[in-house]
Amino acid sequence: MSMADGELRRDPASRGPRDGRDAEGAVNDVEDAQESDAARRRRRAQFLRELHEAKQLRDRVQPRRARAARMRQQMRMRTFRW
Repeated sequence: MSMADGELRRDPASRGPRDGRDAEGAVNDVEDAQESDAARRRRRAQFLRELHEAKQLRDRVQPRRARAARMRQQMRMRTFRW
């Protein structure tokens, strides 16, 4: 008798190397996650700095649009109810 495809996939011997991790691999994954989290925060901070700088530049080169946006924001704040 031959096995069905589903039975072959469930066979423990046919699993890949990822399922048989040792404790050292798990520790490395935690360290990588922490490093990547710190790197992500650095990239996000850099992005936000550049975004703020770009908005300031746009406001300087388009003063009428910047003034209109300020007026709209003030109107929104005046009509906001708690």
